[in-house]
Amino acid sequence: MIEFQGVTFVHQNGVKALDGVTLKVEAGETVALVGENGAGKTTLVKHVTGLLKPTTGKVIVDGHDTKQTSTASLSRKVGVAFQNPDHQLFSESVEEEMSFALRNFGFSPELVRKRVDWGLGLFGLDEYRKSSPLVLSGGEKKRLTLACILAWDPDVVILDEPTVGQDSIQKEKLAGTIKMLRSAGKTVVVVSHDIEFLWPIQPRVVVMKSGRVVGDGPAALVMQDETLLASARVAQPQLVELYRGLSERPPGPFVDALDARRWFEERMKR
Repeated sequence: MIEFQGVTFVHQNGVKALDGVTLKVEAGETVALVGENGAGKTTLVKHVTGLLKPTTGKVIVDGHDTKQTSTASLSRKVGVAFQNPDHQLFSESVEEEMSFALRNFGFSPELVRKRVDWGLGLFGLDEYRKSSPLVLSGGEKKRLTLACILAWDPDVVILDEPTVGQDSIQKEKLAGTIKMLRSAGKTVVVVSHDIEFLWPIQPRVVVMKSGRVVGDGPAALVMQDETLLASARVAQPQLVELYRGLSERPPGPFVDALDARRWFEERMKR
């Protein structure tokens, strides 16, 4: 469980990035943080890992106050793939990059090998095993950081703009991975501007603006609130726009394109 208790964070230059945030994320939830650039989303998730400490208020992760807990200790429970993978990659080879955290967390050599093979295969990176991470494309680097995190199986997985640089096929795989993590009972927090990617996943959506939480609820409800979305400069999913434009429509918005197609086909048969 992750809990923010009246958290305010002020940078050294005096800029207030978080302003009295109170938020609770239960174990096993999938939560999307949305809002315009500068809304405080990345600052918020950095508090979960202990990279940043609240100026005022408390952040509690799995019962531990992050002010009293080391970042190293929190990293075993919380895995983060940040927006810029170059800030996380440092090893001489892709294989070494994946092995580094596993060895530090005390995994046996055999288990390290199995986890590395699994991660590289899952994210289509096996051909780069002996290559430097520096030769990878931006999208491949992001997949590598995610593979490294999933390999040590943390309880909480945080993904900061995971779809940047990914093509449609990789986005589908990523969505499948998030659903897999949800099925496994993991807590998943996704920071993203990619509303079309988030919508089919149907997460709990937390809307941020100017360092504050201004909206919070199921995607099906939050994404229909045009006034809220407009105030936070968040786009409405195309399928929600389609649904709201129908004079006769189903009880709730279409979850994905297949859902919409089925509904229209049924209507045409009548």
